Amino acid sequence: MSPAKQLRAVLAVALPAADILSGRLEDASVPAWCAQRDWADFLLGLDASMLRRCEAHGLGQVLPELAAAPRDLRQLADEVRQVIELPLLRVVSPLAGEALRSVKLRKRAQLEGLLAAVSGMAQEAERIVDVGAGSGHFTRLSAELFQREALGLERNPDRVAAAERRAGVGVRFEVADARQLALQESDLAIGLHACGELGDQLIATAGRARCDLALVSCCLQKISSDVRQPLSRAAAGAELRKEHLGLSNLTAQPRGVEVEIEVTLAARETRYALGSLLRERGVALEPGAEMSGINRRRANAGLADVAARALELRGLAPASAAELAHHTQLAAHDYARIRRLSLPRSMLARLVEVLVSLDRAAHLEEQGLQVLVATLFERAVSPRNIGIFASCSLSRLPAA
Repeated sequence: MSPAKQLRAVLAVALPAADILSGRLEDASVPAWCAQRDWADFLLGLDASMLRRCEAHGLGQVLPELAAAPRDLRQLADEVRQVIELPLLRVVSPLAGEALRSVKLRKRAQLEGLLAAVSGMAQEAERIVDVGAGSGHFTRLSAELFQREALGLERNPDRVAAAERRAGVGVRFEVADARQLALQESDLAIGLHACGELGDQLIATAGRARCDLALVSCCLQKISSDVRQPLSRAAAGAELRKEHLGLSNLTAQPRGVEVEIEVTLAARETRYALGSLLRERGVALEPGAEMSGINRRRANAGLADVAARALELRGLAPASAAELAHHTQLAAHDYARIRRLSLPRSMLARLVEVLVSLDRAAHLEEQGLQVLVATLFERAVSPRNIGIFASCSLSRLPAA
């Protein structure tokens, strides 16, 4: 099935659920989309064990076991499951262990998967351009493996300096802004976890150049405007706001990638408590702004620690023990409700990610390229695992 046809199937599910996508829960009240569909009693009636299962595996996977689940909720889950299914690439690592010695274990699997997937395109390329090169591992390894000139583009000067120290023959790194990206038809453009609009810019530039491309997206909400406009004609009018795009990060899985899920949930409850405290102090907050200026991992230390920093940044007096206790207790009650009421919206997370990937793929298809959208590696390696592969020749694409 072509990306455009797949995209139309996704839009047929996503557009009727637009109110759910837009209905982010900011407090423990039943959202309008939930009340209108009469789902609240079912969701709030889930016990702690079943809630944990839904959060670990996704509501859509667990619903078949729940006889009391509303029929229209089951139907939505079934529709989502059908349209988000992508082929899984079966690739064999082309690398020896020595080449990956300096690479973190989780990153190794990503590099191995992508290098294997682009082998056919790399053999025909005159140059490999790694956009958002980061530490430069892919740039270096692709030059060594495919014996091609490799250019790593990264906007962070410190990362470029570190990458240059590891660079070998045929490898260059430059400090560059992707908005000035220039590609040639003979290039292979790579974006491994290119965030937000960097991914869109890479797609648009590669489409104009009609060069080979491999993109694995990440952090779709990292855009400079409030709304992402679609790239393809097939998705015309299907705008997505930042809060829609941010939802794509909430992939359900039994274990977290960086920390255990229980730690992540506790941190989110702490952030809710912090937002409640700041609002009571008269601070006007946009959604998610309670941690502005603070590393998100600091929420793992608990409310007392993160509140001290948040109040200090705003020039406010430290929180009293009574304040901390009150907002901790309030968050424990409210966040338990929010977790349950949020399940249907979280169920649409992968749908948003697939929608954006197919929009990008459809745009490349409209430029005359052959395109494959597939799952590149297992979610345990990284939940951001959708690969877009494009080439002027179908034979260069990885086999699904």
